[in-house]
Amino acid sequence: MSTPQNSEETHKYPYGIIGNCAFLALVSDKASIDWLCFPRFDSSFLFGKLLDEEKGGSFSIVPEDPNFTTTQTYITNTNIIETKFETVDGSFLVVDFAPRFEQQQRTFKPLMLMRKIILLSGSPRIKVICNPTGDYGEIVPDKLFGSNHIRYQGLEQRVRLTTDISLSYISEEEYFVLTDSKYLTLTWGIPLEGGLKETTGNFLKKTIDYWRTWVKNTTTEFFEQEAIIRSALTLKLHQYEDTGAIIAAATTSLPEAPNSTRNWDYRFCWMRDTHYTLKALNDLSHFTELEKYANYIENIALKRESRDSERLNPLYPIVPNKLPEEKILDLNGYKGNKPVRIGNQAYEHIQNDVYGQVMVTLLPLFTDKRLTYNSTPHMRELVMGGLRLIERTMDEPDNGLWEFRGLKQKHCFTFLFHWAGCQAALRIAEEMEDFQMHNLSHELSLESAKRIEECYDKERGVYTQAIGVKHLDASLLQLINMEYLDPNSEKAKRHLMEMEKELKTDEGLFFRYKHADDFGEPETTFLICAFWYVEALARVGRIEEAIETFNNIKGYSNHLGLLSEDVDAHTGSQWGNFPQTYSHVGLVNAAFAISRKTAKPIYLK
Repeated sequence: MSTPQNSEETHKYPYGIIGNCAFLALVSDKASIDWLCFPRFDSSFLFGKLLDEEKGGSFSIVPEDPNFTTTQTYITNTNIIETKFETVDGSFLVVDFAPRFEQQQRTFKPLMLMRKIILLSGSPRIKVICNPTGDYGEIVPDKLFGSNHIRYQGLEQRVRLTTDISLSYISEEEYFVLTDSKYLTLTWGIPLEGGLKETTGNFLKKTIDYWRTWVKNTTTEFFEQEAIIRSALTLKLHQYEDTGAIIAAATTSLPEAPNSTRNWDYRFCWMRDTHYTLKALNDLSHFTELEKYANYIENIALKRESRDSERLNPLYPIVPNKLPEEKILDLNGYKGNKPVRIGNQAYEHIQNDVYGQVMVTLLPLFTDKRLTYNSTPHMRELVMGGLRLIERTMDEPDNGLWEFRGLKQKHCFTFLFHWAGCQAALRIAEEMEDFQMHNLSHELSLESAKRIEECYDKERGVYTQAIGVKHLDASLLQLINMEYLDPNSEKAKRHLMEMEKELKTDEGLFFRYKHADDFGEPETTFLICAFWYVEALARVGRIEEAIETFNNIKGYSNHLGLLSEDVDAHTGSQWGNFPQTYSHVGLVNAAFAISRKTAKPIYLK
């Protein structure tokens, strides 16, 4: 088993991610900001070269030497990126970060991107390009020059670049000799206050300290600790802290496979993805994210009640107001892959697994004694409302977790989360001494289990995608991982073996399913499914295979350890929105499953 390494055939995203839980930016391995949405994750991009070389705009630092080379790393245990340039005339380092630290008993997270250019050797010649745009490339702002800043006029808010580099050189995109360290700060709305050099240095130190303290408070096992830490830091950046919403990915319209048209906007909060993300963060001993998300869910529930809506949507905007209508933009797309979509039509889908996911997500608030969250009457009603929705939709076909656009079935995965949600509600009922909730949870748990068993193919010894359907589905690896099936049982082991036969590739990757959907047969594998597979291997006791497969899958990350949504099994190429929270959640859960099976007690003499 080996990961394809042919660089001519393998496509990997050349990006790292920085942010501060107010905004996110993608930094290329050549220190170009090619994706930045201001002022929110789901706003129009300010820099969108990722999706259109001409209209997108970027913020880059370019050496005159065309044969320059770069190396890129994260500062250890932070979300701060360093890109080192080597040129014929000398070398320099670009440090990119979004300030985040505690200040006056609050978390300081301004809409401010900071860049420090550090001269290392020689006298390299460089130029700075800063071309922000508005309304997804339709607005080209005017430039207004101050004494040490450029103001970009015509955008939604004031965008200002404050710097000690010649404004003429930046405006004209002229090369200049780098003779000492230089500083650039881009702000949205409130401009930089204080001295440029001193403020950047102060904010950089405080931001390094913040992230390293956060990592020190992260619970990890020793198996693949570095990969777990990078995944944890990446997951953290995807929570929009202002409301508590967690997005699936920072990007839109990066294709699941080239020319597939499977290009979707993932800058929204899916109930399902959030469940998995918060479970991983809880296992890592980070609970603030869950408490903030609980407030977000409570607001959704109250708004839903005021609209007298009958169900929860599968996804919501990060500010839960108007639902994200899907539109196609006049942009060239990533590497020419169209369409470029904003919004997501999946909000219209019936995806009934969301009710159970919300209850499982909220369970620790009621049962984990480390938390001091004070649940409100609305939270009790949220759980009861979820149970009633499970009861009402038990036999309703839905679009399923893979969001089939032209197909509704009675999906086994939906019944699994009905069952899991009811199990969670049982524990909540016990904590609250709520007999009505307990009785309804117990009854619906039994009904859900009956539907799951209707998906069992006795002849093959495997659970299928839906009632009356022969297709297999990698999501049903979760029957083992969520312990609906006893991992030590022959039934679980047989189920896993049958899934391997049909959906696993020689490289240890997994297809979600093999049958054709609305867009034809899937061309690429789905990375979280491979991690579900590793987790299942560990749980059934096939530890050596789990470790080998985990190490192989980890090889599909990019140069900074970041994971995409999809992988081409033949070339090892990354596809889909990036970085993908699902995939990093899968890595954390798989690593923990292996650790729990291999951990040995340590005795201090």
